[in-house]
Amino acid sequence: MGKRKVNKAYKQRLITFGGISVVIIFYFIVNSIQYIVDINRLFSEQKRLANELIALKEEEENLKKEIQKLQDPDYIARYARENYLYSKDGEYVIRIDPKEEQELEKPEQKNYKKILGWSLGGTAVLFWLIKRKK
Repeated sequence: MGKRKVNKAYKQRLITFGGISVVIIFYFIVNSIQYIVDINRLFSEQKRLANELIALKEEEENLKKEIQKLQDPDYIARYARENYLYSKDGEYVIRIDPKEEQELEKPEQKNYKKILGWSLGGTAVLFWLIKRKK
């Protein structure tokens, strides 16, 4: 009977410590997975921020160049004439709307379509004549 009590106490201790060990191991596994997910998220954020930093540095360089250009009075005058329709004395400004430019381009496109249509039609007629002679 004494041996049986020892085995029972041993089993109870084994179950208690085993259960605690399983809980601790599960806790560490969950935390490890959480840390891995956080590290991956931080690495992707670091890459995104590095790309954003590069873009911002390029923009800064472009803005510095633009500031440098705006120090030149000739550049300012040319920029104002191009973008704000200012003119020198004796100059006339003729503004062409983008819609009018598209309308001017459309007849050329129609000509290409006509040429393509005539060439395809002519090719079809030639093939028909060749087959007819055979």
